[in-house]
Amino acid sequence: MSIHTMKKGTFDTPKFDDWKELAAESLKGKPFEKLITKTWEGIDLQPLYTEPVPAKSSQIIRATKPEPGWTVAQPTFAKTGAEFVERLKSSLRRGNEAIVYCGFPAVQWNDEELNALAELLVDFPVFFFSLQKDDPILRVFDFVNHEIRSKVKGVVQADQWTLPVGYSGLRTKGADLTSVHHHGADAVTELALALSMAAGHAEKIETFSAFCESFYVKLSIDTHFFMEIAKLRAFRLLWQAFADAHGEQAVAVPIIAETSLRSFSKIDSNVNLLRAGNEAFSAILGGADVITVYPHDILTGPTPNSLRYAQNIQLVLKEETNVNKVNDPAAGSYFIESLTETLVEKAWNRFLEIEEMGGAEAYLSTGELKSLWKNRQQEVEQTSKSLIGTNVYADLHKDALEDCQHMKKWNRLAMPYELLREQFRDEQPKTALLNFGTLKAVKPRADFVSGFLASGGIESEWSPIFTDVEEALVWVKKTQPDYVIICAPADSTEEIMEPLLANWPAGILVDVAGAYEAQAEAKWKSLGLNGFVHAKQNRIEKMQSILERWKGGMRNGEA
Repeated sequence: MSIHTMKKGTFDTPKFDDWKELAAESLKGKPFEKLITKTWEGIDLQPLYTEPVPAKSSQIIRATKPEPGWTVAQPTFAKTGAEFVERLKSSLRRGNEAIVYCGFPAVQWNDEELNALAELLVDFPVFFFSLQKDDPILRVFDFVNHEIRSKVKGVVQADQWTLPVGYSGLRTKGADLTSVHHHGADAVTELALALSMAAGHAEKIETFSAFCESFYVKLSIDTHFFMEIAKLRAFRLLWQAFADAHGEQAVAVPIIAETSLRSFSKIDSNVNLLRAGNEAFSAILGGADVITVYPHDILTGPTPNSLRYAQNIQLVLKEETNVNKVNDPAAGSYFIESLTETLVEKAWNRFLEIEEMGGAEAYLSTGELKSLWKNRQQEVEQTSKSLIGTNVYADLHKDALEDCQHMKKWNRLAMPYELLREQFRDEQPKTALLNFGTLKAVKPRADFVSGFLASGGIESEWSPIFTDVEEALVWVKKTQPDYVIICAPADSTEEIMEPLLANWPAGILVDVAGAYEAQAEAKWKSLGLNGFVHAKQNRIEKMQSILERWKGGMRNGEA
C-alpha cells in the first residue's frame, strides 16, 4: 500500500452498540448490567459515556471561580500559644498558606503570644473552625489595629461569638457539612443541605449581596474520586440556581474542602496517606478554593513527620501537576460532566423537599441520617465496601488504637473493626485452619478465611493438607487449638463433615468455610458444628460471636 493510498484511508466510526457487543463478550455470559455501578446517591454509573455535555455548566463554574488554584490550609496543633506560633511560622515557611485552628487540642494563650499571632493575620488568611465562644484564641482579633482590620481575610466559625468591629473580610455565616458527612450523608444530601442552610442564613440578612459576602460552604471529601469532583462542581451550578431563585446575580463564595475521616482507620494507618491523597486530588479537580489535608495518624495523634507528609501532598500536587494553573480542570469529561448534571438535578429536588419539611434543622431531626449511616456500616461489615488494610488485606501487626485525647470523635466506618482488634489484642483463641484436598484446591478458601479472621485481629495457623479424616483428627488432638475452621473444596466438604464431627474432640470450637444448603447446615449443627465462615455474612457479628463463645462456655472447657 502506497503512502498516497494510506493518506486517503478512513476508519469506520465506532458505535456504542458495537462496543456494547464486545463488552458483553468479554463478560463471558454475565449480563451487561454487571458493568453498571449503583451509588448511594441513586445514580447508575455507566461503563461508557459517549454524548458530549453542553459547555454551559463549565462557563457557570468558571464564573463562580474566576481564578484557578487554591489555598493550602494546613492546621497547626500545639498545647501552648508560643508553641502554636512557632509551629505555624515553620509551616508557613514550608509552603502552608493559611492560619488554621480546629479547636483541638485546646491552646492556652497570653497577651504576648496573641500579639505575635495577630501580626500574621494581615498577611495570611485565617480559618478558625468549630470553636466555642470562650476559646481564648478568639481574643487575637482584639490585638489587630483598627486601621488594618479590613485586610484580615478568612472564616471564623464560633458558636454565639460576636465578630469585633472592622473585620469586613471575615466570613462567619456558613454551611458546614462535615458533621452530616460523618453521619452518613451522600453527595446529594450534602448539597441539598448546603442550600437549605444558605437559605436559612439569607433570610436573616438584609441584602443578598451582604449575605454572599459573609457566607461560605465547608465540605468533607471522601474516597469516591469522581463523585467528589462532581459534588464540588455541582455546588457552583446549584449556587447559580440559588441566586437566580432570589433574582440576584451569583457572587462567588468560597468552597472549603477537607479530607474526610469517615474512611480513615487506626488499623494500618499508613493507608490513610493514600486515602488523603485521593481525596485531596478530588478536591483540587473539583475546584475547591481552600483545602485541608489531615495527617494520616490524626486519630491517634499527629507527629511532625505526619504533618509534613500531609502538607506535602498538596505541595506535590500543586508543583508537579500544574493543575493550579487550570480553572475547572475536569471540564470536558463526558463522565464527570454527566455526573455533575445529575447531581445538580437530584440535589435541587432534594433541597426543595427539605425546605418543605421546614429546613435543614427539621430534616436533621428526622433520623434519616442514622439510617444512611447504618447502611454504610453494614456495607463495610459485609465487605461489599472495602477498607484496604482494615476489612480486606488486613495486617496483623499491633497498631496504636488509642484515640488522640483531643480529637473530635467523628463517626468512622472502621470503628467496629478497631474495637475487635482491641478485644483480641491481648488475648485470643488459638486458631487453626484444618485443610483438606490439594493445595491448589483449598488455598483460595483458606486464604479467604485467614483474611476474614485477620480483619478482626485473629491470628490463625494452617494445618498440613489432609486427605484422610483420621489423620486430621490426630493433628487436632495433638495441637489442641481453641478454635478450628474446616477448609475444603466445596465439592468434597460434605463428604468429610459427618465423620469429622462424629469424632470431634470436646471443648474445641469448630466452624466450616463456605455456605451450604439449609438441610446440610442443620444436620452438621446437630452434630456439634458451631457455624460457618463465608463471604456474605457480617464479619463483625461473626467474630463477636466467636469471641463470646470462646470467652464463655468453650473457654471454660464446656462442650
